[in-house]
Amino acid sequence: MYGERIRELRKERNMSQKQLGEAIGVDFRTVSFWETERYEPSISQIIKLCKLFQVESDYLLGLIN
Repeated sequence: MYGERIRELRKERNMSQKQLGEAIGVDFRTVSFWETERYEPSISQIIKLCKLFQVESDYLLGLIN
């Protein structure tokens, strides 16, 4: 679920995977792996994503709609 949410939020802001990665300090491949749920973001990365996208972690992780 988190992969879909990251992709959805990134696309809503017209960001590429590379732009998102640069914004939070990871490689674009890491963003791709998150979106396909091959890897999970760390807690510190989740915090950065939530701040960037201005969403709660429960939303990002798919715990709430």
